Amino acid sequence: MAGYIVRRLIMALPVLVGVSLITFILLNVVPGDPVLEMMGKHVDPLTLEKVREQLGLNDPLYVQFGRFLFNALRGDLGKSFKTGQPVTQMIMDTFPTTVKLALSSAFVAIVLGITVGIISAVKQYSFFDHAAMITALAGISAPIFWVAVVAQLVFGLQLKWLPISGYSSPKHMILPAVVLGIRFAASIARYTRSAFLEVIRQDFIRTARAKGLAERAVIFGHALKNAMIPVVTIIGMQISGLLTGSLLTETIFAIPGLGRLSIWALSNRDFPLVQGIVLFTAVVFVIGNLIVDISYAFLDPRVRLQ
Repeated sequence: MAGYIVRRLIMALPVLVGVSLITFILLNVVPGDPVLEMMGKHVDPLTLEKVREQLGLNDPLYVQFGRFLFNALRGDLGKSFKTGQPVTQMIMDTFPTTVKLALSSAFVAIVLGITVGIISAVKQYSFFDHAAMITALAGISAPIFWVAVVAQLVFGLQLKWLPISGYSSPKHMILPAVVLGIRFAASIARYTRSAFLEVIRQDFIRTARAKGLAERAVIFGHALKNAMIPVVTIIGMQISGLLTGSLLTETIFAIPGLGRLSIWALSNRDFPLVQGIVLFTAVVFVIGNLIVDISYAFLDPRVRLQ
């Protein structure tokens, strides 16, 4: 197991370098001057040139990228052009808020998605099954910003049950967590239903029923664990995405998380902050996928990680 993890982490290094390189190229191709964004449009050219020299922006691009990689290996992602704060500190200050939102949303999505998926599979072609899958399709198709705004209007402004923005109490996290969770629950429900339908038609399930086991024991004792591998895959991918910041949701609900910080960095052309966030996001995805792969061995004894 340890050897497998080490090999996966080594294989991830070229991916992280590639992601960083693509981000660096895109930031330098997009029109605009980050120094002008930082200093303002009315600063004199001599001052602009001096600041560019101090920031190393006059160096060749390959020198700038090499410097970024060398510093990143030491855990230094540079300093923000706009605030002057270390990028690592800015990411770590906002990431805990995103983690809270991600875990809250994941809880809603997993509980609701798996429950609906199992019931739909067991009661295939029933009214509940059709209604659940239509609702799931609508949940996947509906734009997240539209769902968030509707939730704010209904539950915040009209019913006045929940606050619609900010992050001053746990109550502020309920609405965005439910909005995100319901969206991802739709995908989990569809995957769970499909996986369960495949498993409950297999011979060992028929054998368990022939032995006289209760349906609950068949579903939760035999079918659930075998059907979880594809479901765990989609859950792992979604949690990784949530942990790297839900840009629109955090922006709409004014939650000071990593997603909102990403929007702010892009708006201000803060190159070091954008590069740092993208690299951090890639690392989270790599670790998330690794955890998903390791979980296969616990769910299915036939899986061996070598």
